[in-house]
Amino acid sequence: MKSLRYSALLLVTCAAPAFASVTVTIPTIGAQVTSPFTLSAFAANCSSQNISAMGYSLDNSSDTTIVKGTSVQAQVVSGLGAHTLHVKAWGDAGSSCVTDIGITVDPAAATPLYPSDAIAVGGLQILNNWIAQPDAAGTGSSSGFTSLVNSPSRSGSARKYVSDYRNYGDQRFDVSFGDDTTSTNFFYDAWVYLPSPSAAIANIEMDMNQVMSNGQTVIFGFQCDGWSGTWDYTANKGTPAKPVDAWLHSKAACNPRQWSTNTWHHIQVSYFRDDSGNVTYKSVWLDGAESTLNVTVPSAFALGWAPTLLTNFQLDGYLGTSGAATAYVDDLTIYRW
Repeated sequence: MKSLRYSALLLVTCAAPAFASVTVTIPTIGAQVTSPFTLSAFAANCSSQNISAMGYSLDNSSDTTIVKGTSVQAQVVSGLGAHTLHVKAWGDAGSSCVTDIGITVDPAAATPLYPSDAIAVGGLQILNNWIAQPDAAGTGSSSGFTSLVNSPSRSGSARKYVSDYRNYGDQRFDVSFGDDTTSTNFFYDAWVYLPSPSAAIANIEMDMNQVMSNGQTVIFGFQCDGWSGTWDYTANKGTPAKPVDAWLHSKAACNPRQWSTNTWHHIQVSYFRDDSGNVTYKSVWLDGAESTLNVTVPSAFALGWAPTLLTNFQLDGYLGTSGAATAYVDDLTIYRW
C-alpha cells in the first residue's frame, strides 16, 4: 500500500465538520505500547459519504500519512511518553472524520520473538501446491476451494479460502513447504482477514506438522475456538502408535466471530518440542496483544509419513444445516531454529 504525504493546507481546505465514524481496533484507548506500534483502523463512511482515503498523525504534527481505501494497517514510530494518535477518514465529497486515541509509549524494549539466525520461510500463501479437503474428523461434510487474489491483500498476493459446509462441516487447506527433522522451535506468523459477515465461522484452525528423525509426526495444532471462546491446542491422549487426538482449551480468550471484519488481523504463535514429541505452547499474539500459555502436552503420532513440514488452515462451519465461510491469509511465514 503506497503512502502519500499531504500538506497541512490541503487537509484544512478539504475539512468539514467532523463526525466520528472512524473505528480504531488497535491500539485501544489508554494502551501502553512500544515503538513502533501497530495501528489497525477502518471507516465505513464519513458523514454518509463513501470513504476515499484514511490517514493518521501524532499530537500536533502537520505531517499526516495518507493511505487510499477504507482501512489503515501500519507500524507507527513514536517517541517515548504520552501521545494522542489522530486517525482520520475523508469522504468522497470532502467530509472529514477523526477519532483520537490517547496512548503511552513505553521505553521497555520488546523481547525478540525469534533469534536472528532462525530459518524463515515466508510467503507460504502463494505456494501453488495448496490442497483443499474435508476434515474427516468433523461432524458434517464440506467442500471448498482456494485461490490467489490481489484484493484484499497486504503483499499484493493473498490467499482466499472458501468453505461450503453442511451440518457444521470443516474444510481443511494444507500445503507442504519442505522438510526438517531436527528443528525444535517454531514461530507461526500470519495475517488473517474475515469479510463481513463472519457469522458462519465456528473455528479458525492454524496448524503446523513436522516429521521428526524417528519418523513420528508432531502435530502443532492451534485454533481460535468460537464454541468455547478460547484459544485451543491439541494433545495426544493415547500413544504414538495408538493416538487419541484431543483439543484442549487454554485460558486465553478468542472467538473469530468477535474479530473486526473487513480488516487484517495479525496472528502469531510460539511453540517448541522435545525429542519425544512433547510440545510446549508458549504464547499467542492477536494484533500485538500477547496471551501467555506455557502448557506442555504429548503430541507425537506414528502416521508413517515421509519427512515433511506442513501447515494447515481450516474453517469450521457454525450456522448448522448449511452455510459458507470465507477467509483470506497473507504474509504467512513460519520461522524455525
